[in-house]
Amino acid sequence: MTEIETTSGWKAFWERGGFWRAVLLAVVYIALYLGFGVLDAALFGDNVDKDDLFSSAQSVAFGLLLPLVFGSILLAAFAASLGWFPQLFARQQIRGRGWMWLAPILVVAAVVLRLLGIDYGSYASGVVATTFVAGLFIGFAEELLTRGFAVKMLRDAGRSERAVMLLSSLIFALLHSTNVLSGQDIGVVAVTVVFAFAFGILMYLTLRATGNLIWPMLIHGLYDPTLFLASGGIDTTDGGSSNGFLTAAAPANFLFIVLAIVALFLVKGHREKTSA
Repeated sequence: MTEIETTSGWKAFWERGGFWRAVLLAVVYIALYLGFGVLDAALFGDNVDKDDLFSSAQSVAFGLLLPLVFGSILLAAFAASLGWFPQLFARQQIRGRGWMWLAPILVVAAVVLRLLGIDYGSYASGVVATTFVAGLFIGFAEELLTRGFAVKMLRDAGRSERAVMLLSSLIFALLHSTNVLSGQDIGVVAVTVVFAFAFGILMYLTLRATGNLIWPMLIHGLYDPTLFLASGGIDTTDGGSSNGFLTAAAPANFLFIVLAIVALFLVKGHREKTSA
C-alpha cells in the first residue's frame, strides 16, 4: 500500500464521523495522556509536591503543565494529519440563539470574580503565572477534543444538535472520570463528572453563541486556573470563603447546572438551519 493510500484511508476513517469514533479518539487520547503522566512521574516526580501541587512553580510545571503540553501536541498533530484545522477554527455555520450567550456570560462572570478574589500573595513566586499557562493548555486540549473533534464528528454523522450537545458533553465528562485512577474518592469523582457534563454543555453553548472554537478554548482556559487558585486545588470548590468576591462566585456551579438543564429543553432536537 502506498503512502498516499495509507493517508487517504486514515483520513477516510475519521471523516466518517460518529459517536463511537469520537469515543475511540477520546479513549486513545486519555490513555496516551495518562501513560505520559506515568512517565512524567517516574522522571520528574521528585519535583512535584504530592500534598500541595501549587506549592511551587516547579511543582505546577512538572505535575500539571508538562502532561498538558504533551496532550496538546498530540491533539494538534492529529488535527494536522487530517487537515482539520481550517474547518475547526472557521466560523461556525450552525448559528446560535440569543439565550445561548448566558453560558459565556456566566462563566466569564465567575472568572472575573475569582480573579478579583484570589489571594495571590499566598502563592510562591511563579505559581500563578505557571498555573495560568497550564490553564490555556487545558482549554486548548479539552476543547479541541470535545467541542472541536467530537462536535465535528457528530455533525458529520448527521446527529441532531441536541445529540451533538449531549454526546460531546458526555465525552467531556467521561474524561474527568479518570480521576478515580489517581485514588480520588469515588464520591468526589462522581460529583466532578456531573459538573463536567454541565460545564461541557455550557461550552457547547459558548461555541454556538460566539461562532468560533477559539472562544470556548479561551474561556475554559481561564476558568480552570482561577478555580484552582481560588480553591487551592484541583476538582475542589471555593465555597465557604470569607472573601467577598469568592463568596459571590460560589453559586456559579449551581447556576451552570441549572442552565445546562434548561439547554436540554431549548436546544432543538433536529439539525438547526445554517446561517448565511
